[in-house]
Amino acid sequence: MASTGTVDVDLGGRLVTVPEGGLFDRYRMDTDLDEVARDSRVSGVEFFRGLPKTRAESPIGPTLTPNFYYRMSSARLTMLARSRAIRARLPEELAPLEVAPGLGLVSVMFFRYDVCDIDFYTEAAVGVAVRPARHGKLGFVDLLAALKNDHLDTFVLSLPVNTAIAQVRGHDGYGFPKWVTELDVDIDADRTTARVANDDGGTDLTLSAPTPAQTRHPSGERVSTLTSYTTINGAWHSTFSQTNALSSGSASFPRTVDLRLGQGRMSDDLRSLKPTRPVRFDVLAEGQLALHLPVPYSVPQQGVSR
Repeated sequence: MASTGTVDVDLGGRLVTVPEGGLFDRYRMDTDLDEVARDSRVSGVEFFRGLPKTRAESPIGPTLTPNFYYRMSSARLTMLARSRAIRARLPEELAPLEVAPGLGLVSVMFFRYDVCDIDFYTEAAVGVAVRPARHGKLGFVDLLAALKNDHLDTFVLSLPVNTAIAQVRGHDGYGFPKWVTELDVDIDADRTTARVANDDGGTDLTLSAPTPAQTRHPSGERVSTLTSYTTINGAWHSTFSQTNALSSGSASFPRTVDLRLGQGRMSDDLRSLKPTRPVRFDVLAEGQLALHLPVPYSVPQQGVSR
């Protein structure tokens, strides 16, 4: 029988509580892939065998990278927004990725990580699509690449999670705007639902929608990448992640997505972007993820063309 207790671990001088006997408690990021492969929730570990981990120093102390997510699901609702509103929330070094003059893309995202190196947790995000930081004026080329969904560049405004270890690693180690709150995400082949609580226990934001029809993919056939820009101790960094889609589906110009804003940091960030029309709803009912540690990144100090 699995333990229901917890243990405290030190991450760069901060104590966090993790499940006793969980993957992090037992392996400290050096997880035994053969054991994970025996977990009935995990379809396979071939994707991770080709991504050897390396030891690295980080703001949270010595660690191994990448962080592996062996079974995950996610949903992303992408909406149009005026570039002026997006620019008002971006650091001056970054510029929105525009689909037409004066129009950019904003997203609200939800994640459920059932099996991963730092144990089960859920996450939500408000982010904006940005032009690759050093691509000059290749806006149209960048747009075509992004819309193919093979690679996206983003800047995240909100990133709540529901566990302390995910908050400390994400905030201190990666520079993301993370905090801990009650956060429920449920995704299956029929329906996608999520709720983010605010600091008072009320509702910050909710989403409910039919899950778009899913297509199964062999492991390694549909691998997309994401680069996120953050600052750590005042210096720019880029964080690279790779998603191995095993079951995914999309709906263009969705009409059945019920997104409701309440009172809280996520809703405030989304309102500030003034989103208009939803253009795409992407759901990954099953996938895997490799999240690499951030690396220093040279971003133009005077900003790209805005």
